[in-house]
Amino acid sequence: MEKNKEKFGDSIVKQIFVWDRAFYRTMVRLSLPSALQALLSLLVMLADNVMISRYDAAFLAPVSQANSISTFVIAALNGLGSGAVVLVSQYWGKKDHTAIKRVFSVAVAMGLTVAVLCILMIQLIPETVVSLVLDPELKSLTPVAVSYLRIACLSFLPFGLTSALVGGLKGVEVVKVTLFAAVISLLSNVVLNALLIFGFGPIPSLGVEGAAIATVLARVIEFVVVWVYCFHRQKALSIQPKDLLHHEKWAWKDYLRFGGPVGFTDAQWALVGLMKMSIIGHLGAAMMSAVNITDTMMNLGTMFTFALAGGACVMVGKAVGQKDMEKVHAYSRTIQALFAIIGVVMAGIVILLRLPFISLYGQTADAVKLADTLIFIGAITLMGTSYHASCFVGINRGAGDNRFVMLVDLICGWLVVLPLTYLAAFVLPIPEGIRLPIVFLCTRIDQCFKWIIAFIRLRGEKWIKQVTR
Repeated sequence: MEKNKEKFGDSIVKQIFVWDRAFYRTMVRLSLPSALQALLSLLVMLADNVMISRYDAAFLAPVSQANSISTFVIAALNGLGSGAVVLVSQYWGKKDHTAIKRVFSVAVAMGLTVAVLCILMIQLIPETVVSLVLDPELKSLTPVAVSYLRIACLSFLPFGLTSALVGGLKGVEVVKVTLFAAVISLLSNVVLNALLIFGFGPIPSLGVEGAAIATVLARVIEFVVVWVYCFHRQKALSIQPKDLLHHEKWAWKDYLRFGGPVGFTDAQWALVGLMKMSIIGHLGAAMMSAVNITDTMMNLGTMFTFALAGGACVMVGKAVGQKDMEKVHAYSRTIQALFAIIGVVMAGIVILLRLPFISLYGQTADAVKLADTLIFIGAITLMGTSYHASCFVGINRGAGDNRFVMLVDLICGWLVVLPLTYLAAFVLPIPEGIRLPIVFLCTRIDQCFKWIIAFIRLRGEKWIKQVTR
């Protein structure tokens, strides 16, 4: 009887997991640099926040609120770069290098255009933009947020180009550059932050403006590294800067049709995040500081998840481009199982490390206590986040099922998360002692059920779509 149970268990495991070392080696090779890059990017943000908090704790709230605007733009630019991965990975499976170059050119043009438009808006009406997210009680600190954002927004331009190039390179399985560029960006940002925020020798103390300048310079350095690597070092794809000037109508059409939903999904979800921060911005400085700390911790908790999902996107897309449906389904089953396990592990790690992490910020007792509660709530939702991210960001995107993902995110964000967050914050008669944690739970309520939608979607064949010509 026991032997029969063991055989049954072994057969179930063999049905779920791909038993091919090459699969796992490729997943690690594609994902590990992106995971480390995400970690380093978060460390850059953490360095900004910690140094600003140490410079003047009162400045953390306005700067973090201003950064929520930057986060929105960065997410949109990242989405545009990720949109290129969908097309490039499938063309990579077909070994159509000419088509890949045309998609590259469109992605770069889109990133450049969006970055310039966002910079112009912030430069022309900075107070209006900041007022969208800043608590009226902190109106006296509006100049701090404005001075930071007007300088920091200049980083959108080099980042827009970087994200487009990195997205295209990921599609052809070139990922080491993301890690190398992130290391350079982190080191330069930390050093420049220390020099420009606090001053050193002949360099004056610039405070918040120094942090913004450091961010811009670090992004420029990162862009230069990626540019040199893309056009002079990598050998996977023969591409020259002049190729970025060659545009084809079909490439624009396909990018907007299949890659566009990825950029739109990430942008609108970042906009939902901006709207959530706008609501939170009206709940006091302690809530803003606690949410800023919590969001950083949540990002640390999901960085490996989203990096793996990016690797899964490339692998699934390549298999779809090769029209190997058996491999597509096998990859899908394995990825779902892996991410379910990763979600549980990451939730446990976040819970264990929350107090040491909070102590880095030197905040008030109220903010520390609130952040402790919020991080615990967020950690529980990480399990759902891990699973649905593997599906929507990895499997569905790689298989070209981007419109479905866009629709789910639109409904969840605008019809569930934002209304519930607003009601909990300003309308429902919730006791004051638990109102703020309930509001935060509402901001992440979709993470508790989107995994069910993802699970159901991946039953059948509707999610597999050829996006190449």
